[in-house]
Amino acid sequence: MTQDWCPGIREACAHWRDAPMLQHTFEALQTSLESESDASIDAAKGVVECVCRVVIDQLDDPTAPLKPRDEAPITQWVSAAIRLLRPSDVRDRQFADLIKHHNGLAESLRVLRNDAGPLSHGKDGFIQALSVYHRRTAILAADALVAFLHKAYLDAQLDPISSREPWERFAEENSLIDAHVGLAVDAEDGDSPTLRFLLPGGDELPINIEVSRLLYQLDRDAYVEALNAARGAPAPAVEPIEEQGESA
Repeated sequence: MTQDWCPGIREACAHWRDAPMLQHTFEALQTSLESESDASIDAAKGVVECVCRVVIDQLDDPTAPLKPRDEAPITQWVSAAIRLLRPSDVRDRQFADLIKHHNGLAESLRVLRNDAGPLSHGKDGFIQALSVYHRRTAILAADALVAFLHKAYLDAQLDPISSREPWERFAEENSLIDAHVGLAVDAEDGDSPTLRFLLPGGDELPINIEVSRLLYQLDRDAYVEALNAARGAPAPAVEPIEEQGESA
């Protein structure tokens, strides 16, 4: 078996490389592919469900949630993810009908995993393993689902407040802010600097932040470099407080 059977899964897992459980499940899929194990069916289904959860967590509206219960079957997870992605909003009815068939793929993957996946339920110890064609069919079905969800997700409008995506994901929004919003810095001795974001129309958006926090959030290498420099620097001088005498 080969990982070339699941290019969509590999691409999606590379995109969400900071999702620990998705990476763990993907590693299980890779291992089972390399060993030509029927466990690849269990892992492939797990990847699909994990991707659905990532998409739903990013797009679900907490005031009207579509997220299924944890024990819901894979078909409900796929259906909820597709509804949130709304890929049929800009296409004709025939495309919407085609999208519905992804639930059929999910159901077939669920049944195959329950019937043949060695990690789902105990099986007869003497039954034969699946053929390579059965495993390939299951992997291709899972890959089609993940590729569809991932590509549709990349076109979705995300909420910058709740999104876990990196800054680069909001390229259009970033360009708009950079073109119209200025930045000034006010720093007084003993206080954290204030970043003043100069908004169009003359308004300002002040944010008070410690230098260490800013470096830690933006550039860890710069944070360490600043830390090393600070360790060898003399302590800042403290100006004495003058006592005011009593009025005459």
